Amino acid sequence: MDSQAAHRLKAQDYKTLSLAALGGALEFYDFIIFVFFAAVIGELFFPPDIPDWLRQLQTFAIFAAGYLARPLGGLIMAHFGDKVGRKKMFSLSILLMALPTLAMGVLPTYDSAGIIAPLLMLLLRLLQGAAIGGEVPGAWVFVAEHVPEKRIGFACGTLTAGLTMGILLGSLVATAINSSMTPQMVASIGWRIPFFLGGLFGLLAMYLRRWLHETPVFQQMQQRKMLADTLPLKTVLTRHKGSVLLSMLLTWMLSACIVVVILMAPALMQKQHGISAALSLQANCLATVMLLVGCIIAGWLVDWIGAAKTLTGGSLLLAVCSWHFFASQTPDANGLFFNYGLAGLSVGVVGVVPFLMVRAFPAAVRFTGISFSYNVAYAIFGGLTPIFVTLILRLTPLAPAWYVLALALTGLIIGLWLHSAGRQGALASETHL
Repeated sequence: MDSQAAHRLKAQDYKTLSLAALGGALEFYDFIIFVFFAAVIGELFFPPDIPDWLRQLQTFAIFAAGYLARPLGGLIMAHFGDKVGRKKMFSLSILLMALPTLAMGVLPTYDSAGIIAPLLMLLLRLLQGAAIGGEVPGAWVFVAEHVPEKRIGFACGTLTAGLTMGILLGSLVATAINSSMTPQMVASIGWRIPFFLGGLFGLLAMYLRRWLHETPVFQQMQQRKMLADTLPLKTVLTRHKGSVLLSMLLTWMLSACIVVVILMAPALMQKQHGISAALSLQANCLATVMLLVGCIIAGWLVDWIGAAKTLTGGSLLLAVCSWHFFASQTPDANGLFFNYGLAGLSVGVVGVVPFLMVRAFPAAVRFTGISFSYNVAYAIFGGLTPIFVTLILRLTPLAPAWYVLALALTGLIIGLWLHSAGRQGALASETHL
C-alpha cells in the first residue's frame, strides 16, 4: 500500500503540473503565433515586387531566427537553473517572452518603414527565441523533479501536451480572426491582435508561477552540497556525450514533426491545394487537440510498458498517418479533418522525448544537459526545417511527407536500439542522486 501511494500523484503534484503546463502553454503561444500569420506578415514586411516563393522563404527565415537564438538564452538560464534554482529561471523566461510579443503588435510595416520593418521583426524574434530556450527544458526538469519516479513519463507527456496547448490556442485565435474578418481587415489590423493577446498571456503566466515551489530534488542537492562545483556545461560535454547525442536526435524528431505537421501544414494547404485559411485552420485545431491526446497517451504508456516500446510503436504510427495525410489532402472537410486528426495523434509520440532526456542526465547538470542538447538541436533542425522543406517543395509536392518519414525512421531506430541494448534502465539509473 505504501509503495502504491508513493507512485500516485498528490494534490500538490497536480497543482504543480497544471500551473507549469498552463504557463508553458501561454508562453509557447507567444512564440509560435507568428507562423499562423506568416502569409500576411510576408506580404506586409517585404517588398511587393519579389517572387512569392522568395517572400515565403524570407518569412520562414525570420521564424527560424527564433530557433537559432534558443541555445544562448537556454544555456544562460540553464546554467543559473543548475546553480541557484529551477524556479527562478522558470519564471524569468516568461517576462523575456511577453515584452517582445507585445512589441511585435505595434511594429511598422514595409510600406511605412522600409527595410527597418523586417529587421525589427527579426530582432524581436531573436529575443523570443532566447526566452523560449529556457522555458521548455526548465518546464520538463521542474515537473520531473516534483512527481514520483513512476509517474515521470505521464508528467512529462502531460506537460508536453500542455506546452502544445499554446499551439492550439494560437490556432484558435488565428481561426477566429480569419473567420470573422475579411482578408483586408486581417492585413490592416487583425494580424496585430494575436501579438497583443500574447503579451497579456505572458504576463498572466508570470503571475501564475508565483505559486510554484522549488523542486525537492534541487533542495536536496542544496542540503547535501551536491550542486555542480564546476561549469555545468563543461561537465555535460566531457562526461555525457552519448546523452547529448541521443537528446539531439530525439529533439530533431520532436521539433521537426511539430513544425512540419502542425505549424507549416495550414500554410502549405492554402498554397498547394487552394484550401481556404478558415478551413485549414479549423482542421489544424483538431489536429492539435489530437496531438495533445497523443502526448498524454504516450506519457502514460511510458510508465506502463516503457519508453523503448512506446517510441518504436509510435514511430511506426507516425510514418503511416503522416504520409497518408500529406499524400491525400483534399478540400473536402470530412476527409481533411479525419486525415489531419490521425496525423496529429501520431505526432503525439513526441511525448516520449522529454522522459528520455530527463533520464539521460544526472540531477546536478540536468537542466544544462537538456537545455544544451534540446536548444542546439532545435536551432539546427527546428529552425532550418521550414526553409529546407520550402526549398524541396520546388522538386516534389510530397517534400513534407518524405521529411516526416525520415523522422519516423529515426525514432524507430532509437526505439529499437534502446530496447535491444536495455539502455532504458541504464538511463534511469543515472538520474539517482
